[in-house]
Amino acid sequence: MTMTLQCLGATGEVTGSCHLVELNGVQLLLDCGLIQGGKKDELRNHEPFSFNPKTLGAVLLSHAHIDHSGRLPLLMKRGYDGPIYTHKATAELCAFMLRDAASLQQRKVEHDNEKREKDDLPVLEPLYTEADVEAVMQHFVPLEYDVSFEPIPGVKVCYRDAGHILGSAMLELWLNDGKQQKKIVFSGDLGRAGMPLLQDPSLIDEADLVLMESTYGDRCHRSWEDTLEELKAIFAKAISESHGNILIPAFSVGRSQELLYLFHLYAKEWDLGRWQICLDSPMAIEATKVYVRNYPLMDDDFRRLVQLQPGNHPLLSNVQFVQSTEESMALNEIHRGLIIIAGSGMCNGGRIRSHLAHNLFRPECDIIICGFQALGTPGRLLVDGATELTVHGNTVPVNALIHTVGGLSAHADQQELLGWYRHFKQTPPVILVHGEPQAQETFQQVLRQADPSPQVVIANMGDKVDLSALPTLTWLS
Repeated sequence: MTMTLQCLGATGEVTGSCHLVELNGVQLLLDCGLIQGGKKDELRNHEPFSFNPKTLGAVLLSHAHIDHSGRLPLLMKRGYDGPIYTHKATAELCAFMLRDAASLQQRKVEHDNEKREKDDLPVLEPLYTEADVEAVMQHFVPLEYDVSFEPIPGVKVCYRDAGHILGSAMLELWLNDGKQQKKIVFSGDLGRAGMPLLQDPSLIDEADLVLMESTYGDRCHRSWEDTLEELKAIFAKAISESHGNILIPAFSVGRSQELLYLFHLYAKEWDLGRWQICLDSPMAIEATKVYVRNYPLMDDDFRRLVQLQPGNHPLLSNVQFVQSTEESMALNEIHRGLIIIAGSGMCNGGRIRSHLAHNLFRPECDIIICGFQALGTPGRLLVDGATELTVHGNTVPVNALIHTVGGLSAHADQQELLGWYRHFKQTPPVILVHGEPQAQETFQQVLRQADPSPQVVIANMGDKVDLSALPTLTWLS
């Protein structure tokens, strides 16, 4: 009889979510995300999986962000042929997010191969194609929140609202090997209470083990009230002094929709009538449509506003949707009065790169960084004070004013993570994943101060725990 959990991704880093559960010889995968960061990090996506995809019994997907879902087509390309269980809104989002990921990889590989051929190096192949994405989408099994199901014999699962993006979930798993039952809770990416658009993260009472994200385990976000004041001050100063454009690198799913909603709510207070707001991201436009269709999943304030303004959905007002490449390029000829929301959120791809090339050197422009920036990404370089940035092969001086607005983060901060954990009736042992080392080490100490102190370990790649020995953490490798 076996009952194990193995951490195979997002260990010592935020991206690449991948965790393997085994019960009586049948394997279950939690997430299969893309590794993001610098070029060396991204090349790791091409490495073989440390398990046999053909032997997996099922996949459970927590949410649509690419660092959790982005290797699913590769998983199937390498032999997996079973179901992928996830929330129905996540399935809708993945349909175009994975397609976009395939397209981006294809273009990037074509660009890289031009140089590799010149250097007499073997050419690369994309991780997967759009045809692979179409194939994997046929295996998605859409679910609702708070409904239990059995993906493999002996395992019962229930998805709870994580409040991170539309359709995001934390997973409760009950494992029964015929002799005993153990309960694991996988936090996925935890959202924040009191944020616009989404419901607050669900609270769970009991667990024998918590597999927990720790992205912001070493810091606290600014309060929501202070964040709104900060944004108001940025816009006011840009109007009165800077007189340039404002660029907002934003994740296409979650952050872009939150920004559109805020711009709707505060259009008058922030004097946004002076600006042309542009959503320059076909994927974010598609995601916005999914949010609109799924508005009953939103929080009470948002649903009430939709009902009070029939036919005038808050996410679709006061904004220009930029679809074509030609329309996007035309924005580069406008040097003032634009608020451009564009992907990617970490500035390592997408249309934001072109806008940075045309605005980053202008001292009259402002760049608002409002999401997590992984090590090695251009966005992280800007946050850390880089004086120049390489964009499309050219060195661009950083003369624009860089603002880091942490209060918009869709990830729970240290105190919010701690508050979520403290809701458990006991203090179950914790395995920390999805965080950089400093954040994890800090949060480990914070959790260990709980009374009584729980066992808290930071996962290393390949760590395997014997779940049958819980509540004691017993490592098998």
